[in-house]
Amino acid sequence: MNYTTVKNNERIQLSAIPVLEYELFWELNVLSLMSEEHNHCVNYFGFPYEGKIKLICCIANDEAHNIYVSSSVVNAYTHYPSFSSHILAFEKFEREIHENFGVQYNNHPWLKPVRYAKNRANQDETIANYPFYSIASEELHEVGVGPIHAGIIEPGHFRFICNGEQILHLEIQLGYQHRGVEQLFLKKENLLQRTILAESIAGDTVVGHTTAFVNLWETLCGFEADRHLQFSRTLALELERVAVHTGDLSAMCTDIAYQLGSSVFGRLRTPIINYFQQWCGNRLAKSLIRAGKTNFFYTEELAQTLVKILDAYEPDFLEMCKELFRLPSALSRFEKTGVITQDDAKKLGTVGMAARMSGINRDIRASHPYNLYREIQHEPIIKHHGDVYSRAQIRKEEIIQSIANIRELLKNIPDYKPATAPLSSPTANTFALSLVEGWRGEICHCAITDEQGALQHYKVKDPSFHNWLALGLAVRNNEISDFPISNKSFDFSYCGHDL
Repeated sequence: MNYTTVKNNERIQLSAIPVLEYELFWELNVLSLMSEEHNHCVNYFGFPYEGKIKLICCIANDEAHNIYVSSSVVNAYTHYPSFSSHILAFEKFEREIHENFGVQYNNHPWLKPVRYAKNRANQDETIANYPFYSIASEELHEVGVGPIHAGIIEPGHFRFICNGEQILHLEIQLGYQHRGVEQLFLKKENLLQRTILAESIAGDTVVGHTTAFVNLWETLCGFEADRHLQFSRTLALELERVAVHTGDLSAMCTDIAYQLGSSVFGRLRTPIINYFQQWCGNRLAKSLIRAGKTNFFYTEELAQTLVKILDAYEPDFLEMCKELFRLPSALSRFEKTGVITQDDAKKLGTVGMAARMSGINRDIRASHPYNLYREIQHEPIIKHHGDVYSRAQIRKEEIIQSIANIRELLKNIPDYKPATAPLSSPTANTFALSLVEGWRGEICHCAITDEQGALQHYKVKDPSFHNWLALGLAVRNNEISDFPISNKSFDFSYCGHDL
């Protein structure tokens, strides 16, 4: 067998992953595994290995609930056939490997820098000399936006090529938020420090990334989380989804100058995030999720408070949605704006809302369930038009669905039984992978340990890593005035991408 099969949150010996010659590695993943309709790449990365670079590719089968893992060892600064020349979804994965290790990929669309790691292979490539695509023309003009934006938006540079008001091309340059998160996971040897790192990957996805980290760490240590821990993590994920989706609907209303919707949705978000503060002392849920334990076990009193909050939230939310989605001025800005076709979404390998808006059934809660999603029997919300309206509708329906899930969870709150023994150390020479469906989409954390059980490599993939290129395609042939609402309707993460 040229690959090994694992499940979500399963550990295997690193030696169990077949090491293939690169040509066979290419054929396996490009021509065989990725040709299957239900398969997609959840991670593809490299790490230093005996003076060379070991590549590990993880392909998820969403129908069989399996993940196929294979590897190959290559030399730095050496040319190899590109996966991306056949499957565009690998484009950014290969750019990252090239940037970090100097691996050269033949027929890659364009091996541009991704995030400018301090220890990158080519120090001459800097954020100041990024090779933007350009068109020599006396009729067209370029518009540069960022990296510094108004308000509280994270830094990123958008370079538009326009014909009058029409966008012909958008290139998105990121990397301004790079902090070296993956390297810090290796340098910090304290579990609490690593957990705080996971909480800091993306401030709006604290629960998503921290759940991925603690699930992965517990897997490495052979620890089985009890029902109360799984309950708390599942509940927190659903609450985070409700809070952020509500805030995004508010921001989308702001971008079309609909003040009523902006105010009402913004007001509705507040009691949800305030509830996190009541639960764990932080509105973003920092300190709530911990490996092998919880410092804030869930009580009947907390449940009663949450029911009251949801009882007050739901009628106002539904009434505001009813007004928003029948308002002609709102619909004229939402419908047929920022469209991504299903074919383009498949080629890009989009995940989360950016996939489900175009009719692609891709949701880790259903395909690779974890925690109590194994019992919830989650049904993904799918839309088919791929426009701003579809993305707004997904948010609305996922909020309603998450509230229903929360109410169901609260019917049976498990007793909390503290662990009788501390977590053991991670097993040596081990590979493990954890998938979590954050509110944006698929989060993937991978870890590899060395002979002593210490972390040898840690890989984080935020859903935005897959999805940013979709925004560039979505705004083509739109007016440049439609860019803000298109951008906010996706709401991709800068820091999650940049790490």
